[in-house]
Amino acid sequence: MVEKQIDEQWIECIVLSVKEIKCGSVEIVIHDSQIKHIDRLEKRRFSLKSQQLEQ
Repeated sequence: MVEKQIDEQWIECIVLSVKEIKCGSVEIVIHDSQIKHIDRLEKRRFSLKSQQLEQ
């Protein structure tokens, strides 16, 4: 099996994506043993005050 190297640019992009996200996911898409793209899904949660819920 041939070991493939990951480009430093991809590593930086993955690390930055993980560092910048508070809640969500980072998906690395691979095709033919190569990284094709990185998707980042960030979730934002908002808390409602009890007064707003009562109205």
